[in-house]
Amino acid sequence: MLSYWEKEYLINYDLIIIGSGIVGMSTAIWYKEKYPNSAVLILERGLLPSGASTRNAGFACFGSLTELIDDLKVMSESEVRALVKRRYDGLCAMRSYFGDNRIGYNHTGGYELICEGEEAILDHIPTINALLRPIFMEDVFEQVDEIEDMGFGKQVVRLVKNKFEGELETGKYIDSLLNTCQLKDIRIITGADVIEVEPKVLVKDPLGGSPIAFLSKKVAVCTNAFTKRFFPELDIDPGRGMIMVSNTLADQIPWSGSFHYDKGFVYFRKVGQNRLLVGGGRNVDIEGEQTTLFGINPKIKTYLQALIHEVILPKQEITIEFEWSGIMAFGNTKEPIVKKISDRLSVAVRLGGMGVAIGWELGRSLSGSFSEG
Repeated sequence: MLSYWEKEYLINYDLIIIGSGIVGMSTAIWYKEKYPNSAVLILERGLLPSGASTRNAGFACFGSLTELIDDLKVMSESEVRALVKRRYDGLCAMRSYFGDNRIGYNHTGGYELICEGEEAILDHIPTINALLRPIFMEDVFEQVDEIEDMGFGKQVVRLVKNKFEGELETGKYIDSLLNTCQLKDIRIITGADVIEVEPKVLVKDPLGGSPIAFLSKKVAVCTNAFTKRFFPELDIDPGRGMIMVSNTLADQIPWSGSFHYDKGFVYFRKVGQNRLLVGGGRNVDIEGEQTTLFGINPKIKTYLQALIHEVILPKQEITIEFEWSGIMAFGNTKEPIVKKISDRLSVAVRLGGMGVAIGWELGRSLSGSFSEG
């Protein structure tokens, strides 16, 4: 049973947001920008965001060359162009609002490794550049041939550079979102396991009592891959992704930037004081990674370790110090779901592994679907 104080001051809100990841906090911030006097609450099941918001690789990217080539096999040119524009516009808007320093953004460029036997991919560069020129007003991709000093394995024969991509520090970005929420008087309750969203937001009582009912005029569900627990009919497939970070290496990593490999399924970059971050490999076991359970897939771990020693840094002794997994959400299309479920309830989910690029703008879009009061 709730106390008088709890009922009067702690459970009634104008907007309740389920999920404190990038989209959830972005939605809250944009709503408070528009309605500064509103009462906004974010409910988070974990102690920290539980999906991929704090578990990504920090890539400020919008699609590698081979990924876009593959997209054109199943999507029209206009659809692919719109997808890239949405991602790039999202990155620009995020950088503009927070500033590069606050999110640890470095404009180091994006690169894709082209291995022996894959050189035909390079023939697509003029076509993809022409497709994207209305967005960037100049060529996006170019060949980089001088790769001998980068230390890659012999099978790497070319690099493709994307000068519009960069990298950021995920922890700084999340910290900036949290600080902004605090400044705007947005309340966040962690450890709040939401079990229902209609007609009331019901949260499991961790002390074993009856579920606690939170009241709100509007509800936004921003739980990405975990959303099917509320709406099983939505086209959402979870996709677990693995990331590893090495010890601080004795020999300086001879490159900088965000790197893509194997149609974007593998990615790596330098982080911290000369550490290697490498992640992905979901394509090695797509079915096994369609799960909302956190864990390490040994098949993928073995694959990534082999890539480190054979392709990425074959001349260095490397020990893995950190390993973790994050849960992304995918579907039959690469478009996210921003949908009104009822007059008071909306969702913004299925970010397709591009949460860093589109999460901020998705929050603005979702917040705009709600009126005040």
